[in-house]
Amino acid sequence: MGEVILTMKGIDKSFPGVHALDHVDFEVKKGEVHALMGENGAGKSTLMKVLTGIYKKDSGTITYEGRELEFANPKEAQDAGVVIVHQELNMMGHLTVAQNIFIGREFMKGKLIDDAKMNEEAGKLFDKLNINIDPNEKMNKLTVGKQQMCEIAKAISHDAKVIVFDEPSAALTESEIDELFKIIKDLRSKGLGIVYISHRMDEIKVITDRVTVMRDGGYVGTLITKDSTKNDIINMMVGRVIYEDPKTESNVSKDAPVVLKVEHLNAGKMVRDVSFELHKGEILGFSGLMGAGRTETARALFGADPIESGDIYINGKKVDIKSPMDAVANGIGYLSEDRKRYGIVVQKTVAENTTMAALDNFMSGIFINKKKKKK
Repeated sequence: MGEVILTMKGIDKSFPGVHALDHVDFEVKKGEVHALMGENGAGKSTLMKVLTGIYKKDSGTITYEGRELEFANPKEAQDAGVVIVHQELNMMGHLTVAQNIFIGREFMKGKLIDDAKMNEEAGKLFDKLNINIDPNEKMNKLTVGKQQMCEIAKAISHDAKVIVFDEPSAALTESEIDELFKIIKDLRSKGLGIVYISHRMDEIKVITDRVTVMRDGGYVGTLITKDSTKNDIINMMVGRVIYEDPKTESNVSKDAPVVLKVEHLNAGKMVRDVSFELHKGEILGFSGLMGAGRTETARALFGADPIESGDIYINGKKVDIKSPMDAVANGIGYLSEDRKRYGIVVQKTVAENTTMAALDNFMSGIFINKKKKKK
């Protein structure tokens, strides 16, 4: 690790009714991966949003490359080389990969956008990162994992000196996480300062040099990763020792009734002759590499993709699921891998999204009872 490139001292930030950051200290050195950890609501993302100009701090100082400053907005931070890769992907699905990477700073040929040049430059970025993505592909055609890699390429294209990764592995497979770690190690070797926000303890031990822990909006402490244990970090995060005995046997009794039975399910190229049983009170895991058919199986069960053949039984009764409405009527819910694209309607309110799957319960004649829905 080299000299300190970024220092945040005594950062304080309040919202109405919430003291989000309580005089937090944080620093990043050149050539280090510095983990920022804490439970949900600890203030990690808020601190990084203050850094990159999304939020304005109430008090405290930010020193970057030896100069005290405050970025007015994310573009100002990007231009200075401080970039954040958000947990929530912010790409535009109808545009190509290259157009997303260079949006707002397009290469021009006269008065026209030079797409060929952008594709060429995006291709160079992907070669540099050892990523196999077609710059001319529409963003909404990519998997969540590849979209995340495009976000990273976009960050690096800003000639970044400090990159913040906010839960970057949340939607990635094991092989994609391995590729991500190679990229991060390469960036570290080039002297960049990396802030890595994650809840995954195993990742922290593998990829980071130091760990700073936050709790309830406050700074708890900083540890050298190699000199600390997983329990040390957890204790700092929650403020107490947690004892967790390893699971030795199933918690579900052997005579628990079968609530869902699937026999010889076929749906498209990815779901071929899938059979399984799910018992009452059981958590059944589906594992496999990217493209193994896990998501496709779930979508077929939920009626989001058409079923070619096979039988589905709920509580011993054979059911015919041809649409998500059929699945909901039979008591099946589905949480998609990509929440923003398939799980919610972002233009609608929280109340509208929450009640959408059971709208019949909130009708008064032909009208939606907004008061009941909000309650």
